[in-house]
Amino acid sequence: MPTPDTVRSHYRICPLCEACCGLEVRTEGRRVVGIRGLDADPFSAGYVCPKAYALKDLHDDPDRLRTPLIKRDGRRVPATWDEAFAEIDRRLPPLLAEHGRDAVALSVGNPAAHKMGLLLYFARLARALGTKNVFSASTLDQMPKQLQSGLMYGHWLSVALPDLPRTDLMLVIGANPMASNGSMWTVPDFRGKAKALRARGGRLVVIDPRRTETAEVADEHHFIRPGADVFLLAAMVRTLFDEDLVRLGRAADHVAGVDAVRDAVAGFTPERAAARCGIGADTIRRLARQLAAAPRACVYGRIGTCTQAYGTLASWLIDVLNVLTGRLDEPGGVMFAKAPAFAANTAGPPGRGRGVSTGRHRARVSGAPEVFGELPINALAEEIETAGPGQVRALITVASNPVLSAPNGARLARALDGLDFMVSLDIYLNETTRHADVVLPGLSPLEEGHYDIAFPQLSWRNQARYSAAVFEPPVGHLPDWQSLLKLTAIVRGRGAGADVQALDDELAADDVRRMAGDQADSVLQSVGRWTGPERLVDLALRSGPHGDRFGVVPDGLTLARLADTPGGIDLGELQPRLPEVLRTPSGRVELAPPLLLADLPRALADLDAPSPPMVIIGRRDVRSNNSWMHNLPTLAKGPQRCTLLVHPDDAARLGLADGALARIRRGDAHIEAPVALSTAMMPGVVSLPHGWGHDLPGVRLGLAAERPGANLNAVLDESQMDPLSGNAVLSGVAVEVMPAPPGG
Repeated sequence: MPTPDTVRSHYRICPLCEACCGLEVRTEGRRVVGIRGLDADPFSAGYVCPKAYALKDLHDDPDRLRTPLIKRDGRRVPATWDEAFAEIDRRLPPLLAEHGRDAVALSVGNPAAHKMGLLLYFARLARALGTKNVFSASTLDQMPKQLQSGLMYGHWLSVALPDLPRTDLMLVIGANPMASNGSMWTVPDFRGKAKALRARGGRLVVIDPRRTETAEVADEHHFIRPGADVFLLAAMVRTLFDEDLVRLGRAADHVAGVDAVRDAVAGFTPERAAARCGIGADTIRRLARQLAAAPRACVYGRIGTCTQAYGTLASWLIDVLNVLTGRLDEPGGVMFAKAPAFAANTAGPPGRGRGVSTGRHRARVSGAPEVFGELPINALAEEIETAGPGQVRALITVASNPVLSAPNGARLARALDGLDFMVSLDIYLNETTRHADVVLPGLSPLEEGHYDIAFPQLSWRNQARYSAAVFEPPVGHLPDWQSLLKLTAIVRGRGAGADVQALDDELAADDVRRMAGDQADSVLQSVGRWTGPERLVDLALRSGPHGDRFGVVPDGLTLARLADTPGGIDLGELQPRLPEVLRTPSGRVELAPPLLLADLPRALADLDAPSPPMVIIGRRDVRSNNSWMHNLPTLAKGPQRCTLLVHPDDAARLGLADGALARIRRGDAHIEAPVALSTAMMPGVVSLPHGWGHDLPGVRLGLAAERPGANLNAVLDESQMDPLSGNAVLSGVAVEVMPAPPGG
């Protein structure tokens, strides 16, 4: 039994979802004996969700890879690290030499956003490789929001965030922060903050095809036809103009394009939108009026608004509503975080910049434009299958599982089997890594230090936090960043025997010389305590807006200061940042980006089209996060979660029974899932959670395989994308639903 003398307490930032809660992890030796929320954390204030307790399961999981694997005679067998990198060095450089850099593709998944070594050093690998074929999970859930933010404010991560603690009215559309604790908005304990909103007399309104967990605590909920958000939002914008409700407020001098937006939405009357979205014209007008009249208000939309054919337009119109009602950059409206590190909108000359551009290159087969340096992950299979110059012949995946998380994974799986070579860096042999020739195991999150690289740019409150490793890595096990540096050395022609520490020193020195010029030597000396990702974090913190400027500001941030402050440092509530935050060429908020105006007629032409009789949407569960948490006992226990939610009226019409299997079909593709009757569903809409389907051969996820669930993406069409962002269409897809035939 643990005793007070043998138990140690560690501060840890949870790496399992965007909430990034602060934890106290108690250990005895190398065993985790307790996890709880840390009350002293200024950001999460002791809040945790069930995922935090599963960190112990993840650390102890017997299926988690702990040694490299090499494919030999059709089987993946354990190998030494030297053998693994020797195999990569033997096969990858000749392929590059013969076919060029674009013959190797890169794919990175969501877990990389929660590991600083993966995120920072994946960028180094991508630069060294120089391929145009870079793919990520961003085009499965968030690229529309990033593109819209970049076009309006000048950077991909200048995302306008709800100031929930000070608002009087929050309109949530296509988002479920009660389950996600925010998405593209880092907000632990949304329930507590929503409760405080209502206690001070504020109101929460939710628009969603399902009466979600968030809708259950709201003052008002409206069903909407999936994929119709753009019509509702455009009609609300038109109402603001029609009724002279446009008030730009303090942002007026910083906004361009108001008249262009007025002209662009002229065809979207509430009456026309009502039939398409399933919300009455009177309600559309009332929502617009209430948004304009509230003392402080904000609109927030997320994955439901992104994963559809009009994802970028819907994301844009949400921010248009916030701007036209004077909510942009105002307390209680939508505001911009001021991240202490790694934020381009806090660096360089304030108030003006180069902005963003798309289409610097295009996918070879589909012609889809590059966005934020990436191509749509939906295009990966065809880039592998289609012969000709530039064909993808090799793939490196980093914490990425597109066979399960992208549409038509069966096609992608076949394509992966046709590659000349594949390398995966991952903690599991999953639906994607089972195709790899070499698998490099990552460390447990508890065996590496943690600083959130991206999420402080999306945080409900400004903060800086760092947590050191809880355990030392196993002897001989490379940290994730060193594995990526080894790959970087190989693609740069330095071979598998390259000294990664020397390469890391060299690359860090190059970074500092670009940043500090003649002062580079003294800057490098000042961060000499650190190496690897910690050194990069220290450099970014010290040169950031709250940093010590390498000794010039004595009380400024450094990594050493954060390491000595378990729980982190509170940097205060969000503050107005216009015009300083802008990085557009004009130095103004671009309310009417030409790329978006040019796409709006596509939506207008679709406004009067009939809705399909049955469509499917995904859903989020607080005990799950995409495809990589279904092997953890703490989260897997309890009732079956991969069920098809069906409204009772639809079930009666279709002959479906509660608990019986239903078949979901689109074209020749079909899946089967147990029915759960639910009046929370809008009639004509069914819901199946994303990220399941753990029943493929060659996968080593023993617990997940016991209840594998059905893979929603198996019936989705990889050719369907938002044309502007390349984001996959995962919501509002027309399907047929029927009782499963006996025997399946």
